[in-house]
Amino acid sequence: MNANTRFKLRPSDHADYDAIAEIWHGSASLPGVGPREMPSLAWLRERLDREFAAGWAVTVAVEGSAVLGFVAIKPKESVLDQIFVRPGWLGRGIGQALLAHAKAAMPEGFTLYTRHTNQGARLFYEKAGLHHFRDGVHSTSGDPIAYYSWSGD
Repeated sequence: MNANTRFKLRPSDHADYDAIAEIWHGSASLPGVGPREMPSLAWLRERLDREFAAGWAVTVAVEGSAVLGFVAIKPKESVLDQIFVRPGWLGRGIGQALLAHAKAAMPEGFTLYTRHTNQGARLFYEKAGLHHFRDGVHSTSGDPIAYYSWSGD
């Protein structure tokens, strides 16, 4: 893993689904990131099919054929639904590029939420100009969550 990695962003395709699920599972399994009881990789992979069918627009960051991260947005709802970078690839600008893509795709603004305990994500969003606007509880896990918004430039 070279610190000078050159990656590019592109729309996801069906061939990326397994890698997206793997990144989602691996990243959300890190301490403080995902729910107390992490769903299985197989469950997340099945969820991808449902989310894509419901309108997810997913962009992946790739180096060659390797998927390094992804952002899933719901443009009609102005929601950034998921953004994850493969463990071991954090701090290389991938998350920043994916977030910039979400901003460009939803220039009027969007909302997102993250777990209250995910201090790395919270700091990342705040440094990127997103604003914490309320706290809540996750509808399925019951975990405390923090809502963020971006109002457009």
